[in-house]
Amino acid sequence: MKRSIDATSDTAGTNVLVHHSVSAVFGDDFISGLRSQLDAALSSADRIETAETAAESGTAIGDADVVLTIRPIGEELPDETAPDWVQTLSSGVDSYDLDTFSERGIAVTNAAGVAATPIAEQVLGYLLVFERRIHRGIRQQERDGIWQNYTGGELAGKTLGIVGVGAIGTRVAELASAFDMAVIGTKRTPETAPDVVDEVYPPSGLSELLARSEYLVLACPLVEATHGLIGAEELMSMRSNAVLVNVARGEIVEESALETALQRGRIRGAALDVFEEEPLPPDSPLWDLPNAVITPHMAGSTPKYADRIGSLFAENYRRYTAGELEALTNRVA
Repeated sequence: MKRSIDATSDTAGTNVLVHHSVSAVFGDDFISGLRSQLDAALSSADRIETAETAAESGTAIGDADVVLTIRPIGEELPDETAPDWVQTLSSGVDSYDLDTFSERGIAVTNAAGVAATPIAEQVLGYLLVFERRIHRGIRQQERDGIWQNYTGGELAGKTLGIVGVGAIGTRVAELASAFDMAVIGTKRTPETAPDVVDEVYPPSGLSELLARSEYLVLACPLVEATHGLIGAEELMSMRSNAVLVNVARGEIVEESALETALQRGRIRGAALDVFEEEPLPPDSPLWDLPNAVITPHMAGSTPKYADRIGSLFAENYRRYTAGELEALTNRVA
């Protein structure tokens, strides 16, 4: 470690770098809120640098003890030195070379759970759109300008399947339970699933989950085992009245197979916030499918993100200065 982490020492300070990617993705207002959180968490001996350009990040990263980033930084790290700890501002770390970080002794923590509430609320919105057929009303208003009555259903009594009962999946289950839905799910460690989920399968129980779910929510991380998890065979095994919701990663679904399933009415619909290629190409068939709801990877957006990231950082910073790197919350490397 580049600095002493003796909490009683007043001579050593922590150099914290806010990578330029944070400003590029979130903007100035977010940076202002985040800086307020960091200033409250750090001591007077610590130093914060907020980079605005790649050049500024490249210059500062060699002296940084801690880096906050929204983009992978492996290629930017100098050979002779490295930060002790990297805090990502995203939940997904599939684009990070975690093995290299581990080999170099760099702790990596993600933002799992920070966006659970907004994502879960968006999932519930998707469910209501399809169950109450709100998208049809919007089309009648915007495209046709006609008054044509139609009927809607009820979420109560429907079965919701969640692939990946983590922080996001748990919050989705809580909201769905408030609507009297039956909630089932898969989890790598079923014994740790929250009580709000009525039944939990291990990953090997996916086929049973698909067969039972009227709404299927993908909330699992993108790892080797989940890449292409939902393909043509899985879509064929789903109920014909099922709706697929993906707020995880686009690569978890074989997009061409999903397009075919939607075009042929093999499943009732899909609500998608993530895609194999982002932005979604203009020539993608998904744009024109009436049974697809498309949002631009924004389910995790919330005005409270900076505050929540700041709170997570503050707790981990206390552990970092106490030398408890192994106890960092959300440590993934």
